Amino acid sequence: MKILAIVGSPRPKGNTNYLVDQALKEAAARGLETEKIILTQYRVNPCDGHEKCASFSACKHDDDVPMILDKFINADGIILGSPVYYYNMTAQMKAFVDRNYFLYTHGIPKKMFCAGLIIIGGGAGLEHAFRALRRFVKLSKNIPDDRIVTLMGYASKPGEVKNDQALVEEARKLGGRMADILSSAQSPKSV
Repeated sequence: MKILAIVGSPRPKGNTNYLVDQALKEAAARGLETEKIILTQYRVNPCDGHEKCASFSACKHDDDVPMILDKFINADGIILGSPVYYYNMTAQMKAFVDRNYFLYTHGIPKKMFCAGLIIIGGGAGLEHAFRALRRFVKLSKNIPDDRIVTLMGYASKPGEVKNDQALVEEARKLGGRMADILSSAQSPKSV
């Protein structure tokens, strides 16, 4: 079983990345394979909104998104991590979300059995970003609400979450809960 984390933070050493790492470490400690994609380290062009997207055999963009989407559709669990920018997810995460339109128009199913959402903000906007990412997960694959694990918290300065033991522990619990859900999915009494 594999958990793929997709991070929309433009700061590779920022708060969101740190908490995603904590969740992945916990999942790995429980025997799951993990991988993290930091979107700013790849070429992710915005969706062009082709009206005939379904008629194309491949997306018209020559970037890294097909590789990312392939990993996305084949992961058992997904973690989406984004700081809050202007009351929502970052532009990097939004570009990834929009590029999923190709999967939608082609009816490409996702393996996703559970999802984790990690949203960190310096002030207002946590709920807006949460609703947008949750809606994306539910539209991607309508998994039950009890298989969507969420961490929302506040941090306004880079590295600040490292000193917030409650948030760090919540991130580890998120990874552990996802590992438990995926372990249950492997057992004969599937969730």
